[in-house]
Amino acid sequence: MTTYNVDFASMPWDTPAQGVRFKVRQHEGKRLRVVEFFRDFVEPDWCLRGHIGYVLEGVLEVDFNGRQVSFHAGDGIFIPPGEAHKHKAKVITDVARLILVEEV
Repeated sequence: MTTYNVDFASMPWDTPAQGVRFKVRQHEGKRLRVVEFFRDFVEPDWCLRGHIGYVLEGVLEVDFNGRQVSFHAGDGIFIPPGEAHKHKAKVITDVARLILVEEV
């Protein structure tokens, strides 16, 4: 039976690196994530993946190869994949909470 509801409240947090944690549901080539970035998050390398999402809380500043763009609570995010859109994120507030939909 297919489950249409993603119960993030009952899922454990995954903490892949310092300053970031997420909960994820993956299905048919798509991934839905709730992500929390904390002020001490440091992105070690340029990210080349695409992201589509929504900022639930906080402020995230993203460096697009020298061009800074701020994303605030209520903003949508659409970052295409690839070298031309490489990026590094920095958290301006204590926490930035996002919902992201990504290709697997």
